[in-house]
Formats: sequence, C-alpha cells, structure tokens
Amino acid sequence: MASVDPPQSRSALSDNAGVDLIAGEQGAPWLDRAFTWVAQGVALLTVAVLFWIGAVILDKALPAIRQFGFGFLTSQEWDVGGLVFGALPYIYGTLVSSAIALLLALPVGVSVALVTSENFLPRWVRTPLAFIVELIAAIPSVIVGLWGIFVFIPALQPIQLWLNQNFGWVPLFSSTPYGSGMLAAGMILAIMIVPTIAAISREVLLAMPVDLRTASMSLGATRWETIFRVLLPTAASGIVGAAILGLGRALGETMAVTMVIGNTPQISPSLLDTAYTIPAVLANEFAEALDDLHVGALMYLALILFALTLTINVIAVFMVQVLSFRNQ
Repeated sequence: MASVDPPQSRSALSDNAGVDLIAGEQGAPWLDRAFTWVAQGVALLTVAVLFWIGAVILDKALPAIRQFGFGFLTSQEWDVGGLVFGALPYIYGTLVSSAIALLLALPVGVSVALVTSENFLPRWVRTPLAFIVELIAAIPSVIVGLWGIFVFIPALQPIQLWLNQNFGWVPLFSSTPYGSGMLAAGMILAIMIVPTIAAISREVLLAMPVDLRTASMSLGATRWETIFRVLLPTAASGIVGAAILGLGRALGETMAVTMVIGNTPQISPSLLDTAYTIPAVLANEFAEALDDLHVGALMYLALILFALTLTINVIAVFMVQVLSFRNQ
C-alpha cells in the first residue's frame, strides 16, 4: 500500500527546496559577472592587439613617413638603389585587382548561395555542393597560384588575345597580353573569395523566416519574383557583409597574386597589362631590404594596406546597419 507523506515532511521538503533555490539565485550572479568580465577582457584584448599592430607598423614606417610624407601616396617611382620610393602603382594594383575580383565573385557567390539554399536541387545534391564550394577556401594560396600559372593563364591567353584583337580600341583591352596581368590576378582572386561570399550568403538566406517565401508565393509571386523582390532585399545586409569580407580577403592575398600579376610597378588602364600589389611587393622585397629607408617604405605600404582594410570594414559595418534599419 502506497504511503503518504505527513504534512510536516512535505513542509520540510518545500523549505529545503526554497533554500536551494535562493542559494542558486545568489550564486548565479557571480557566474554571470565572471563570464561578463571574461568576455569584456577578451574584447578589450582584441582591440588592444589591433592598436598594437598598428603602432608597431607605424613605428617602423616613421623613417619613410619623415622622408616622403604624403607625397609617398602619389609618387610612382620605386628606386631601391636611389632610395626613392612611391606607393601609387601598388595602391592602384591592389584596389583594381580586388575590385575585379569582387565584381566577378559577388554574382557567382550569391548564385551559389541561392542554388544551395532554395529548392532548385534535391537536398542530397545541395548539401555536398555547398560543402565542395566551401572547400575551395581551404586550398593554400600558393597552390592556387601554381594552378594559375600552369593551367589558368594558358587557358585565359586565347581569350585575352581575342579581347585585344576585337576590342583593342577600348582602353581596358588596349595592350598586347602576355598571360600574366591584372585580369588574370583579378580572376584568380575572384575564385578565392567566392567560397567566402557563397557560404555567408547561404547562411543568411537559410536563416530567413519561411513565412516570407510562403507569403510571397501565396500572393501570386513566382519563385524568381520572390527571390529578387523579397529574399535578396531582405538579406541585403548579410550579403553586403559577405562581400566586404571577401573584399578584405582579396586586398590581403599575397602568394597567388604575386605569381600571376606580373609584378611590374606601373599604372595602365589596360587590364591585360602586368601590375603589382602591396602584398606582392612586401613578399618579394622585405627579406632583402637592408636600408632603414627601404624597410620604412615597405612598412609604409603595410600601413596603407592596414588603413585601407580598416576603412573598408568600417564602411561595411555602416552599410550593414543602414540596410538593416531599412528592412525593419
């Protein structure tokens, strides 16, 4: 026969449970405060490391800053023997190659994100396809550069010749192509940043409420109208963030670009000409830089790249906030 607890026993159990609950409530704030302190400390440490890196680069660049000032940004001369340095060809090569990469990679990355997030393909095809695209980001850049030299540039050469022969009157294709050049570097960079844009855009699209799709289609919209008028505008902030992350990768890429861009410090309107980028000149010359002014000029270039990257990321954060506010 089941026993029934006397009222006194139930009261004692209730009192004990209340004591344990109060003790737990009193102990929880300590854990919350400890976690808050740790999180704040890590965040402040990250900011401190960022300023530390900037301070070190600035300190090493001071000889060149004192010698050339802001004229370093507009000068095109780079004479190691004469200790005369200018950054404009390298800034131009970095910005143009990254812009080409972003223009080519953004539509491809968003398309991959749509194909792997919407019901265009069966699930057993979509998931492996997304995984394979993301695997491209794991390929070392030097391997991509070797592939570019031995496979991609020979395949691109006939296209470059055709562009020059048929559209040579256009400044963008006015020079005789020799394989390596700005166009090849931009396309290699585009291949390298597609996984970043595709992966982040796919996650943004998958995180969107299903109600948006069903509501749009229930009102008579087709699948493509739903994509272009509902999904993409709503996901614009996330896609912009993905594009800026890809652009940051393109700006800082070194080995693959160094191997395919031609490494010629010149400013040419033709995309078929060779060029040079800031990461490439740092990789090629830093180990051989002996004079303090030469080292300072290279660190000045590094400081410019550091500032460019930070500026682009600040602009990206602002754009994401503006787009998010408009979508609310």
